[in-house]
Amino acid sequence: MYFHTRRDLLAALAASPLLSRAIAQDPVEFPGVAYRDYPRCLPDYLRGLAAAAREKRNAALKEIDSTNAVRERQQWVRKTLIELIGKFPQKTDLNLRITGSFERPGYRLERVVYESRPNLHISANLYVPTSGRGPFPGVLFQLGHAGNGKAYDSYQRACQGLARLGFLVLAFDPMGQGERIYYPDASGIRTRLPEGADEEHTHPGKQMLLAGKTCTQFQLWDAIRSLDYLASHPLVDSTRLASTGQSGGGTLSMLLAAVDDRLATVAVFSGNTENVATANFLPPGSTDDAEQNFVGAGPLGFDRWDLLYPFAPKPMLISISDKDDFGTYSPNYVKDSWEEYRRLARVYAMLGEPRNLSWTDTPLPHGLSYDSRLAMYDWLSRHLQGNSTGIRQEPTMKPEPDSDLWVSPSGNLVRSMGGDTPFQVTRKTAAALARHSKPLESVLGMERAVAKPAVSLRRVPSAGGTTIEALDIASIADVHLPAWLFRPRTEIPAKPILLLLHPAGRNSAWKEGDLCHQLAAGGITVCAADVRGVGDLTPEFSSGSSGYARQHQMEEDYAWSSLILGKPLVSQRATDILAITDALRLQGREVVVAAFGQMVVPALFAGALVPEIRKLYLAGGLSSYRKIVDTENHRHTLADFVPNILSYTDLPEVVAGLAPRHVVIAGAVDATGASVGLSEARDVYADALKQGHLDLREKADWSASSLLRFCS
Repeated sequence: MYFHTRRDLLAALAASPLLSRAIAQDPVEFPGVAYRDYPRCLPDYLRGLAAAAREKRNAALKEIDSTNAVRERQQWVRKTLIELIGKFPQKTDLNLRITGSFERPGYRLERVVYESRPNLHISANLYVPTSGRGPFPGVLFQLGHAGNGKAYDSYQRACQGLARLGFLVLAFDPMGQGERIYYPDASGIRTRLPEGADEEHTHPGKQMLLAGKTCTQFQLWDAIRSLDYLASHPLVDSTRLASTGQSGGGTLSMLLAAVDDRLATVAVFSGNTENVATANFLPPGSTDDAEQNFVGAGPLGFDRWDLLYPFAPKPMLISISDKDDFGTYSPNYVKDSWEEYRRLARVYAMLGEPRNLSWTDTPLPHGLSYDSRLAMYDWLSRHLQGNSTGIRQEPTMKPEPDSDLWVSPSGNLVRSMGGDTPFQVTRKTAAALARHSKPLESVLGMERAVAKPAVSLRRVPSAGGTTIEALDIASIADVHLPAWLFRPRTEIPAKPILLLLHPAGRNSAWKEGDLCHQLAAGGITVCAADVRGVGDLTPEFSSGSSGYARQHQMEEDYAWSSLILGKPLVSQRATDILAITDALRLQGREVVVAAFGQMVVPALFAGALVPEIRKLYLAGGLSSYRKIVDTENHRHTLADFVPNILSYTDLPEVVAGLAPRHVVIAGAVDATGASVGLSEARDVYADALKQGHLDLREKADWSASSLLRFCS
């Protein structure tokens, strides 16, 4: 049998156990280069972080063996959540206004608007029962990620049904939904962002991270202030308050339950109850909208199910869609949720109220379907109205046209009433930040690999007397980095090795006549390498449904996962760059670094951490983090984000700190990827220019001639 390629051989080995055994018994070793399974490196690294987080959390949960231990855990969860998402602002006047109303059989709907913080408006509908006498139990209805917010069909049905059953209901638009679309298209009532409501949350949520804030805190504060209004209503019994919602509204109900003692019961429908630090972790894990991603939670052993512990032993219903196991969330969703539910049930039993926790499910897809709404009515009626007979049929109802529910004339609060957007709030926050002193390595959450020599896998001749060597370089843990080393015909040991970093990976310029060959022909020894998430280290697909795996395969998902697990992706890449430079320097040569595009920020951080990187050539890279916060339509990769970095430093300051080492910045870009221009660049890097070590260039030149001059 003859195999044309190594791939043919490996495929045959996988397909034929007999062939596999026969070759295993063959004393002749396979002659090809045994490359590692590089696409597994980043996923396996995250698996290790997730396993450590799960182990820490499991150990803590095993210590809950008494009511005192339960109370300690509850206090820890609430304290840790606030530490992760940020402290809440001061409460200010809601400035409530009723802009209109209408009556339907069984209820009256009031169109209301209020301010969760000064000049930040919330649009809401208040459903007031017209039969029976108050005070009524109050229900805060939290919405999932529907573009039209409170006007979404099944959410209207639920609110109407609850009102007809004797509940006073407040349904408010979350940020980026309904009348709170902050990135409207020409219509003014629909978002221009391609991923709809999800991106309306996450787009400003990423900016918040740089300024030490979170979308979680932003949205949860809106819910707290909405509950303030509901609880203070003269027709509401403030001792009988509930929060309920589906999908994102279920998740926000979980968050509210963790921090607000006023709630008497909670009903969560299809919330994101999937932990990140879960058994059978499938990288990048359950990464979702910004408000659902708890940055830095992994190292603390904190996860989504912890949100439910502070509420015990009050009545709580957890309802899931079984189809979410492959239709919406990952294949861990049902199994992990059931395991966590049983753990929480043990706590309820310990507190003497096992019947106050209940689980229900639906076989139907992700949505607040009829059967789920019946479960909602039944639960709230039982625990807020004392109804033991159960609800078996939904009241008759008819959803209203979207515009009939609008609080504002235009259907967009900012257009009609002015006020701030989340982007504007974050920009003001960043402008007011005080700087603190902290080592850059700590700000980045960096790990340092032990310096190890590169392993040479094979050296082969190439055109013009150049030789190409395949290298394998060990980084942190089990992460290995593939690299090509291009050696010129005559190497000059006095010349440095040029480490070339490009977002397209090491294979982007290896062919004859390409950049690496041109540089070698000019007498430069060149190492072109991949770092985590780039080139041959682009992660493999996880198992599970194709839709879920494909959706979570983007660099942004791996960046979120890395942030949740406490190791920003930019920091991981900086670690890899340092591992490569260490390995090259063990050959007795100096190393200089040239990085392009998305490789610029990690290369800059690596250079700032070790003086051994003698020079840096940075082309087409981000000029500053502050530009991201100041740019409404930012597009920069999340892979470069570091939480709260603007409280400590910014990229121009890092460049200034490299003096007296020579730095070239060519064609720096803003948060949209557009060139900042030479005049603006001089303003951005004014402090660095004063040091005399910075060479600013207008264009992002990545040519052999420019790099040869840089290395000379």
